[in-house]
Amino acid sequence: MTDLLKYKLKVVLFIATGCLFTACKNDNKSKIVENRNNGSALGTSYSIIYFTNETTNFQEEIDSVFKVINKSMSTYMPSSDISKINKGDSTLQVDHMFKEVFNLSKDINSKTDGYFDPTVGTLVNAWGFGPGEQIKLDSSKVDSLLEYVGFSKVELTNKGTIKKANTNILFDFNAIAKGYSIDRLAVMLESKGITDFLIEVGGEIYAKGENLKKKKKWVVGINDPEVEDRTNYKAAVTLKNVAMASSGNYRHFRVDPVTKEKYVHTLNPKTGYTKNAKVLGTTIITGNCAKADGYATSFMAMDLEDSKKIIEKDSTLQAYIIYLDDDGNTKEYITKGFKDLLLE
Repeated sequence: MTDLLKYKLKVVLFIATGCLFTACKNDNKSKIVENRNNGSALGTSYSIIYFTNETTNFQEEIDSVFKVINKSMSTYMPSSDISKINKGDSTLQVDHMFKEVFNLSKDINSKTDGYFDPTVGTLVNAWGFGPGEQIKLDSSKVDSLLEYVGFSKVELTNKGTIKKANTNILFDFNAIAKGYSIDRLAVMLESKGITDFLIEVGGEIYAKGENLKKKKKWVVGINDPEVEDRTNYKAAVTLKNVAMASSGNYRHFRVDPVTKEKYVHTLNPKTGYTKNAKVLGTTIITGNCAKADGYATSFMAMDLEDSKKIIEKDSTLQAYIIYLDDDGNTKEYITKGFKDLLLE
């Protein structure tokens, strides 16, 4: 065999081997593994799906996120920062998570004219929806408790401490902390290089990228607030790189024995009473879940026309609101952006 022929054979062999090696690398890159983590946290359940090139388990990191959220904002943990502040600690320097939730709450409070207010802790306890003692309420008692409600009565100081106008003011971030925990889980996954995932905590959602197994956008159902069966969906939406949060009267409500009107667990921070359930359910889609969570809760407490004004001013908010008209008929208000996401 001539040297030239040997050289040609070596080149062919090298090219063939190189192609084989490249093919192997490409096959590895195209391999899709669906990883799932499920469990209980924040008084509810969670489910997380994320795609990688090999079997992966981020359970330890997930548990860590929930742990720090609880340590910062759980009203059910006596040792949490929020519990210490509620008990009167004015020297505690809050962490960055508490600051972010406080500042976002302040912004939503301002834009909803005070209908979103995390200082309702005293009322939440009094009505029996919180960790504190439930009490028998009448109009005079509610009026007295309203003295301890108002976001203008609290301040995040430059030192990172919380200043309260009255020591009886109690924080309750439960209407936004769940959404915020989802945002923190998303940050954790992104830090691991994960680009396609779906996070669900207690019905709130953050969808990033796509469902690579099905090769399409994530599809999520929206519960029907008039049906107690939680597997019954009113609609379904396709989501990509957005968060979605819902609030409704389907889990916690009471019926007035005289008027037979239904009242939801959502508190009106302006009146101190639970809200008459003209609005049955709200679903908000926006860039982060804490914001979606906060506005979904706010719109349950607000009159529909006032909610519409806020939604129409903020192009980042897409809304789907189910409500009863004056004749008791079920109606829907839906923004164009939300309608475009509905699955036909």
